[in-house]
Amino acid sequence: MAMSYSNLILILVLALASTKMALAGDPDILSDFIPPANNTFVDGKFFTFSGFRSLMNQIPQNFTVTKASMIEFPAVNGQSVSYALLRYPPSGLNPPHTHPRAAELLFLVSGCLQVGFVDTKNVLYNQTLFGGDMFIFPKGLVHFQFNPDTQLAATAISAFGSASAGTVSVPMSVFGSGIDDGILAKAFKTDEYTIQKIKAGFPKP
Repeated sequence: MAMSYSNLILILVLALASTKMALAGDPDILSDFIPPANNTFVDGKFFTFSGFRSLMNQIPQNFTVTKASMIEFPAVNGQSVSYALLRYPPSGLNPPHTHPRAAELLFLVSGCLQVGFVDTKNVLYNQTLFGGDMFIFPKGLVHFQFNPDTQLAATAISAFGSASAGTVSVPMSVFGSGIDDGILAKAFKTDEYTIQKIKAGFPKP
């Protein structure tokens, strides 16, 4: 039986959709790994990252992120994976932000965190985590983490499905990028004076 025109269109649409999904992550490489451009000799040191070692027992004064992405750890280039060590002082906040190129899987090593993300329907999904818990932040969605403990620090490790997940800070992008005060006042249904007061807390672009 001959395939109908509508069935053919449906198959083409599904094929195109699946192709776009396949291209959504990091591109595949055609070798086992990507060696550094300026070095022809590769040994086990190339595949080792020790940037977290000295940080594990420190108590942070401010929220800090130490990344192990393709910039800090070139061996992950082409491997579609990277990590970050997140340290939260008492009452420390990782402000709302997004990762445009990867989902984030957060593992809380110690302490307590309040975490959450907002989906495309503007629904908030939040949870309180304790040491040993994990939480997934879907790719590209606005999310945050807050340490509610006023005495103890918290430490977490995040895994990303990209060698370079990218980070877009919502407060910095909105108030520290130079968007016109009038536009922001209309967007936030307030006045320009209020916008200028908020902008004063951010570095000038």
